[in-house]
Amino acid sequence: MAVLDQITSQEAMALEDKHGAHNYHPLPVVLSRGEGVYVWDVEGKQYYDFLSAYSAVNQGHCHPRIVNSMTEQAKQLTLTSRAFYNDMLGKYEKYATEYFGFDKLLPMNTGAEAVETALKLCRKWAYEVKGIDENEAQIIVCKNNFHGRTTTIISFSNDPVARKNFGPFTNGFIKIDYDNLEELEAALQNNDNVAGFLVEPIQGEAGVYVPSEGYLAKAKALCEKYNVLFIADEVQTGIARTGQLLAVNHENVHPDILILGKALSGGAYPVSAVLANDPIMNVIKPGNHGSTFGGNPVAAAVAMAALDVVKEEKLAENAETLGQLFRSEMNKYIETTDLVSLVRGKGLLNAIVINDDEESETAWNICLKLRDNGLLAKPTHGNIIRFAPPLVMNEVQLLDCVSIIIKTLKAFEV
Repeated sequence: MAVLDQITSQEAMALEDKHGAHNYHPLPVVLSRGEGVYVWDVEGKQYYDFLSAYSAVNQGHCHPRIVNSMTEQAKQLTLTSRAFYNDMLGKYEKYATEYFGFDKLLPMNTGAEAVETALKLCRKWAYEVKGIDENEAQIIVCKNNFHGRTTTIISFSNDPVARKNFGPFTNGFIKIDYDNLEELEAALQNNDNVAGFLVEPIQGEAGVYVPSEGYLAKAKALCEKYNVLFIADEVQTGIARTGQLLAVNHENVHPDILILGKALSGGAYPVSAVLANDPIMNVIKPGNHGSTFGGNPVAAAVAMAALDVVKEEKLAENAETLGQLFRSEMNKYIETTDLVSLVRGKGLLNAIVINDDEESETAWNICLKLRDNGLLAKPTHGNIIRFAPPLVMNEVQLLDCVSIIIKTLKAFEV
């Protein structure tokens, strides 16, 4: 940016406020550069990024290998649409299906698009393979879920902010409590119209709720018992975030349908995907589903580079080690205070619960002070602060961040 084009943080925020839709409530910081675990604001102040664009930049900001793959491919060919073949998509599909252990991949762009794709795929399988009467299929979902904000997805949300004044809503969903196998089996029993069970292995937006040990494996077994598809939304939890390549891997679960996004591109480009084996994916025929940008050459190149980085830099292993260290250090602090009631998570997807009600502004004010102290995080559901740094972080950096967090929290102790 030329010197004459540079603007202050206040000017940048004022521009967004005046000319942009008010569908977000950002923390008041204006970022202009990122590298690895760090971001810088327009005034040049450096911060640790402890949100990672909601786990989209697991590989760190502007990873040179991913950026290079994007720029090199952009010089060659950016988009053909799927009206024609391109020389990158097949390579990417082969790479990714072998990487995750599936027969086929359906490429899309955003996480919400991938969820919508999985829902359509599940329904079509239900009618053409399972034999459910057309328009009668039902999909089981969990309360307090977050799968996106399209009209269909908010139809099975119980977040009033996401739902109010956006109806009428889409039918065909059964809502049950998360981490409740009894409710899941009750919904499956004596209901031949259930086609699938859509679940987040860890509920991220709800506050990093980790289910009971064995929940996912037993839920998958119930789905198999009743001939129902187990659909894992790993848009936020996948790609090494929780200390395994996929969060379901902690319980050796292989989903029938896998939904990926965010870190599938390392945050460099919108890339998402739905993966399934042939008996499911083959119900999709020409004209059933598509996307102008889905499977474009740049996306294919970026995704392969992003997945290479995860494997070669052992990011899942690093997330597992540093996550255990983070929770251990935070628990030492929690034993000394009434301000924080607990820390929970897996790998480097963690949250602390502030001992206050959801309507209070304590967590927001803590995040403002964290910003002042050089670390960026954001509350979710009022009194919960999510911590999810890039997975390229090292132990020295993590302990420095723990010190910043604890120092900040101590300032709020009564």
